[in-house]
Amino acid sequence: MFLAIIVGILFFALTVGGIAAVIVAGKKRLPKLYRWIGLGVAGVFGLLFIFIPFSIHTVDTGEIAVVKHLGRANNVRTPGTYFDFWMTETYATYDAKVQNLEMDANTYSKDAQTMDIAMVVQYSIRQEKALNIAEQYGTLEALGNRITSVAEATTKSTLSAYSAMEIIENRAQIMVEVETEVKAVIDETFYVNIEKVVLTNIDFSDAFEQTVEDKMIAEQEKLKAEYEKETALVKAEQELEVAKLQAEARIAQAEGDAQAKLVIAQAEADAIKAKSVEIARALGFTILESPIYETDAAGNSVQTGTNYEIDFTGKSDAQIALITEYLKYIAYLEAWNGELPDTVVTGEGGSFILPLLPGDADPAQSGETGASV
Repeated sequence: MFLAIIVGILFFALTVGGIAAVIVAGKKRLPKLYRWIGLGVAGVFGLLFIFIPFSIHTVDTGEIAVVKHLGRANNVRTPGTYFDFWMTETYATYDAKVQNLEMDANTYSKDAQTMDIAMVVQYSIRQEKALNIAEQYGTLEALGNRITSVAEATTKSTLSAYSAMEIIENRAQIMVEVETEVKAVIDETFYVNIEKVVLTNIDFSDAFEQTVEDKMIAEQEKLKAEYEKETALVKAEQELEVAKLQAEARIAQAEGDAQAKLVIAQAEADAIKAKSVEIARALGFTILESPIYETDAAGNSVQTGTNYEIDFTGKSDAQIALITEYLKYIAYLEAWNGELPDTVVTGEGGSFILPLLPGDADPAQSGETGASV
């Protein structure tokens, strides 16, 4: 283009100079030969100005041109400068660089959730097919419109095979599938190379997004509750084991007054009873409470404590077993008379005989020797 401008200016200046020479020769009454020479110069350079500058064509880097002879595409020009007579040859220039097509659409998921999608399709024309593009589409705008409509339809079809939650959870995988499907549909008949297909945004309705947020919060709270439940269960088992060991150590070392031992055992039982209620609450058991009354010296009824009853309805075997162990151990401590348990030594090891609890069968009558722990 720059070369055509320079040549055009030059020929225009020479044409004007020839005309000026004719005018000057006329005013100075010079021989007619000078006027004819001036007219000849003006005419020649005038014709050159008309035909040559407009016939110089430049194809820039990153472009490709289709040459049309009297309207019919018959040649392709790559970057460079060419001379083609402008009255018979016209140029249609196409951008050969990567093109960006940005598009927005509204579509539905498999479970009928509405979503607004935004996507970008990057493509470049196949330069060897420039004549086909010129004949079939004419302009890059027309070609881009065609690609846009096909890409949108393919993307909608692909997304409709998934539910809204699947799209949210597997967005990266679905984006790859969309790109694959679009590339498969926009094939060689479009005379382009699809470089990239990107779903830049998928926006669901406000109501659905609120539902998803609520669901995520509920799941997090559920996980937290399960974690706390498991932690409480483990902690309770550990504390029960420690309590057993501590009680056994006290029993083994207990000496002196039996009443003191009873006080220690009762205090231990009360502590474990309180812990059992605390653990039962942590594990979701229902605790029924009722007051305990005693009559004082004046004959008045005074509340001296609280009785707790644990409801086992709907609980797991592990939870019931844990609380039951607490309750059995409490019953044992409350029934202990302060005497050390009898010990039986056999060839296979040792065991000690626990005292009878209220309601237990007499081992002397049943033939049993007691519970081994």
